[in-house]
Amino acid sequence: QVQPVESGGGLVQAGGSLRLSCAASAQIFSNVPMGWFRQAPGKEREFVAHINWSGDITYYADSVKGRFTISRDNAKTIVYLQMNSLKPEDTGVYYCARKGLFGTYDDARRYAYWGRGTQVTVSA
Repeated sequence: QVQPVESGGGLVQAGGSLRLSCAASAQIFSNVPMGWFRQAPGKEREFVAHINWSGDITYYADSVKGRFTISRDNAKTIVYLQMNSLKPEDTGVYYCARKGLFGTYDDARRYAYWGRGTQVTVSA
């Protein structure tokens, strides 16, 4: 398995919660930062959250700050995205990926090993 595998998406009403998971091989996951991005129909892929290799440093897009939480389980090689107080504008396909050594954490071009994504749909 080369690409991570995302899961946990679905249809939820506004105000609801979902927890996304990103399972990756140790080859992809170990000792590297990981990130979550999302893409809505007709829009560019945008940064959501980033976590460093040890899990003690995180960054979030302003639009999700205070509502989403990124975490990781290094023993299981899984990255999570807990999403609370969901809004219709959170709708999109959510992807996880491994960040490279250089560049800023919110630049999708600095990430590799993208998964196929999981669909999140938030109804009003």
